[in-house]
Amino acid sequence: QLQASGGGLVQAGGSLRLSCAASGRTFNSYAIGWSRQAPGKEREFVAAISRSGGRINYAESVKGRFTISRDNAKNTVYLQMNSLKSEDTAVYYCAADRTGWGAALTASNYDYWGQGTLVTVSS
Repeated sequence: QLQASGGGLVQAGGSLRLSCAASGRTFNSYAIGWSRQAPGKEREFVAAISRSGGRINYAESVKGRFTISRDNAKNTVYLQMNSLKSEDTAVYYCAADRTGWGAALTASNYDYWGQGTLVTVSS
């Protein structure tokens, strides 16, 4: 089971850190991705990290501003979001990929999804 948290209201230029916590002993074997969906828009994967943390990918829209990391001892993946823009406003979801070795940015790679957390960036 995955649970995203850390969303909230922030001014443009500010920062937030999202967390994706998971239960179960198999967390270390999963790759984790973060996606977002804004009202009226398609879901967009923004970052992903392999089970070991050795592979990381970012969408072009967030490169240089967002950082994904994981702490397998805490069964948690983080998404540090800096220099936030109004277009980053969305519900953010984390998802788990059972294959574990990749860091895919496509929804079809993911097997388990958590509930989202809302990020609102005011301009």
